[in-house]
Amino acid sequence: MHRSSVVCGIVLSICSAPCLAERQPVLKQIDLPHAYYYREMYIPQLTTGPSSLAWSPDSHRLVYSMAGSLWVQELGTATAVELTAADGYDYQPDWSPDGRAIVFTRYRENAMELWVVDARDGRSRQLTSGGAVNLEPRFSPDGNRLAFVSTAGSGHFHIFVGHFAGGELTNVEQLTPENISSLPRYYYSKVDHEISPVWTRDGKEILFISNRGHIHGTGGLWHVEARPRADGREIHYEETTWKARPDFSPDGKRIIYASYLGRSWHQLWVMPAGGGDVFPISYGDYDNTNPRWSPDGTKVAFISNRGGNTSLWIQPIPGGSQTQLAALRRKYLQPMGGIALHILAPDGKPIAARVFVTGEDGRAYAPNGAWMAADDSINPSERRFEAHYFDSSGASLITLPAGRTHVDVMRGFEYRYEQRLLQVKPDTVAALTVHLHPIQFGGRDTGRWVSGDVHVHMNYAGTYRNTPEHLLEQADAEDVTVIENLIVNKEQRFPDIEYAPPRLDPVSSAQHLLEHAQEFHTSYWGHLGLLGLRSLVLPGYAAYPNTAAESLFPANANVADMAHERGALVGYVHPLESVPDPAKEEITYELPADVALGKVDYIEVVGFADHKSTAEVWYKLLNCGFRLPTAAGTDFMGNYASLRGPMGLNRVYAQVAPGPLKVENWQSAIKKGRTFATNGPLLRFNLGGETAGGELRLETGSKVPFKAALRSLVPLDHLQIVCNGRLARELELAGKRDAADVSGMLEIERSGWCILRAFGDRAEYPILDSYPYATTSPVYIAVSGAPMRNPDDAAYFVSWLDRLISAAQGSSMWNSEEEREAVLSIFSRAREKFQALSH
Repeated sequence: MHRSSVVCGIVLSICSAPCLAERQPVLKQIDLPHAYYYREMYIPQLTTGPSSLAWSPDSHRLVYSMAGSLWVQELGTATAVELTAADGYDYQPDWSPDGRAIVFTRYRENAMELWVVDARDGRSRQLTSGGAVNLEPRFSPDGNRLAFVSTAGSGHFHIFVGHFAGGELTNVEQLTPENISSLPRYYYSKVDHEISPVWTRDGKEILFISNRGHIHGTGGLWHVEARPRADGREIHYEETTWKARPDFSPDGKRIIYASYLGRSWHQLWVMPAGGGDVFPISYGDYDNTNPRWSPDGTKVAFISNRGGNTSLWIQPIPGGSQTQLAALRRKYLQPMGGIALHILAPDGKPIAARVFVTGEDGRAYAPNGAWMAADDSINPSERRFEAHYFDSSGASLITLPAGRTHVDVMRGFEYRYEQRLLQVKPDTVAALTVHLHPIQFGGRDTGRWVSGDVHVHMNYAGTYRNTPEHLLEQADAEDVTVIENLIVNKEQRFPDIEYAPPRLDPVSSAQHLLEHAQEFHTSYWGHLGLLGLRSLVLPGYAAYPNTAAESLFPANANVADMAHERGALVGYVHPLESVPDPAKEEITYELPADVALGKVDYIEVVGFADHKSTAEVWYKLLNCGFRLPTAAGTDFMGNYASLRGPMGLNRVYAQVAPGPLKVENWQSAIKKGRTFATNGPLLRFNLGGETAGGELRLETGSKVPFKAALRSLVPLDHLQIVCNGRLARELELAGKRDAADVSGMLEIERSGWCILRAFGDRAEYPILDSYPYATTSPVYIAVSGAPMRNPDDAAYFVSWLDRLISAAQGSSMWNSEEEREAVLSIFSRAREKFQALSH
């Protein structure tokens, strides 16, 4: 999971404003930290299954969002009738008490506005404008008012109320005022939020979720009078994480909501309307969310991911038996056609891949039942919506509107990216066969390079319910061989704890190895990846304010010792969004201390951070004589519908010996530095007969032969040899700028290291990252046996350690003075090492 900051560097400053200009966050008007959490857990996302629902007033029908449209379905039938089909995505319907209108939120033009559709004739009109994010509309019991959540005016989530009449929304007022908290929140804004409003049955008050007065989670359940600036009161508190979405029983005496209290999955819970003890009415190791009580009070409808994808279920109250309402037949509003897609490997056999399908209306489409995934950023000059994609096993049937259709196919980094344009005709299935073409290095390639993602989370409080079997399907589509599933807490929850190491999952095969490992969470000292553990390190987190794990002890150095005792590799994950300046800013990131003391086996130079900033700090550590290999990890959330990128977006290639692949051998190659890390470009580098991780020994400074090779599925701007933190050679990229084979002589004057790196100056679709980037681990160089020294970089880390020591001394987050002294001793020893190197 993620932490960090932003700055462009110095000596090798290769970051500039245009670097990141094209890719923008989706819904960037939301001013909250950690967008990847609230986007997935709160903002509605495109799914091929149902995602939100509402009852008709007679309790005989449901309206729900599915595949970006609203659908109406009678209970006891298998036919869903499409109600809306626009040039946007429609979500979160609510049916008016008189049955005439359905209000909903529509996503288009990088905003989410409220719309209303006439339930009788299907005509729709827009209710809000202004470019804010407007969510969760709910009619008052008399149908004359709407409560909803909006970012209007602040960029934060607050509750608004307006009058609804004649298909128009007027007299809109902000119900909950903005309040800035002094609490030390990390994953949540310092501004309190209010979400998920629902009216009491008498229409006098609104129930909502707020984190006012709390550090962790999205907060408790609150009541407030339905008038501006009224004082609210909290009736129940538990952590919650965006998905509680309460609803009242028709008699107004009970509240139903989704909770994961004491467990890892959401289920349906109930409580008295005024607050009190709570208990569950559904059970299972999957999520049941978005509950809505039927107006006749006899049943509850909700969304479940028990089958992996989302589905709609109904449970009688009382009763307990649950019945799925499945849309086996669909009646569309517009002429539809289909694509029978076949993806073939060079040998003519079906092969898995990632697929992007965009229809004439600009919307994304996927097979019924497929897991749709959305990019978290967008280049507005390229497309109207963020990229959406699904995984195909090699054969897929997609139903979509007739018209011009774009189909793009990608399988990892070792095949060419394929794009097709075709015309889909009404009531016709078009056959499309896409042949994948491998990207190969010329001549005799050296060694066996095995790809892997060292930072994967199979389940992490997302939309879907993932399994090891499905995780391997995701890996297959991305051509990733080794998957490190890092088990980690999401606040109180610990998803996937049942897969705790030591465990090479039995679904592993000769093509894919799935190991369950751990990420240790402390957003104070920095997050750690622990690969190859014999058992989990528990608690799995530290420095969580207002909890029993509030202490800054254990520091990461202590965690690394415990992990090494259990046979693990220890790495720093998603390190840096900027190059820290110890002279100007406070720093609590422990990385250099642990590197100096030999605690760190790898670093994700390519990961969920700024690769160039991370690399600049990495170079400084290498310049101090420490040997630190690069790995790469995506921080892939395997059950998210909206995420930074697919598995293997950031991956490491490790050079292993021929023979049956074992995860231990692959991890050993990482520790030895026989690696390159990439989000697209493929590299080969040989210096004086040595490859990454090797050591070149010279009696004296001299010219040394090198060979550098590049293959890339997108064009790049630079291919460079960097030695001792400085540009040693810019290598020519000609033609399409996606391949190079260069050899020559490199002047080596002193001990140190050299790496090969490649990168682009801007984002390049379909690489769903800020910019293409790849780097090898170093080839180390010893000239006349002299050690590598850089006093300036050592002094930089002395200042960094001073900041760490000052933070430890000044903090009160310790269980005892002994803990403080133990951590200060670690930092002091690391400082002494850097101090000795600074002379």
